[in-house]
Amino acid sequence: MFTGIVQAIGKLKKEKNFLIIEILDQPFDTQIGDSIAVDGICLTVKEISNNQFKVEVSEETLKKTTLGEKSNINQIVNLEPALRISDRLGGHIVSGHIDGLGKVENIEKLEKSWLLSIKWQNKKFSKYIVDKGSICVNGISLTIAKSENEGEIFTIAIIPHTWENTNLKNLTIGDSVNLEGDALIKYVEKLLKFNKNIDSENFPQEISSNWLKENGWNK
Repeated sequence: MFTGIVQAIGKLKKEKNFLIIEILDQPFDTQIGDSIAVDGICLTVKEISNNQFKVEVSEETLKKTTLGEKSNINQIVNLEPALRISDRLGGHIVSGHIDGLGKVENIEKLEKSWLLSIKWQNKKFSKYIVDKGSICVNGISLTIAKSENEGEIFTIAIIPHTWENTNLKNLTIGDSVNLEGDALIKYVEKLLKFNKNIDSENFPQEISSNWLKENGWNK
């Protein structure tokens, strides 16, 4: 489990069936078998050497995340070790299991911040977008400033500290990013679907008070 607060940045390298991540700035304590979020993807440390660690990546992960893009080799990635029970939850609960990819639609520089607009590549995940809610972008816990087209496109505001200490500053329009929706939304969705055998195929994009009453939530 992670919290979406990036603790270091690294550079991707490749070695046969492994990925090697070189830690570029502030090294953190890690051991073989530890879980580390690499651009938001939960991976397991297989080998450690000086300021590098090696991970194995499955075909499923390569297919559904930015790690499958050949252009990602030598690119900068965000790193976060797994959360300790005693740690502060500085962001929000992040599992490291990517829902889908997003595409950078626009980057706008403001006086004291940046606005980053992202579009889901698969619209079915847009239901996890809630204005002022949380979203994990490349392993970073961020707050949704606004959304369009029922959440298919959403905008996040980036403060200077986050911009300078993550790989967001390296993004350009058209780049892919890893996205993970808030886990709490997913659990609520699952519970509502199973209440009174609600047909999941007809589950609404937006839950209204009338819909709740019609499905037995009026007590």
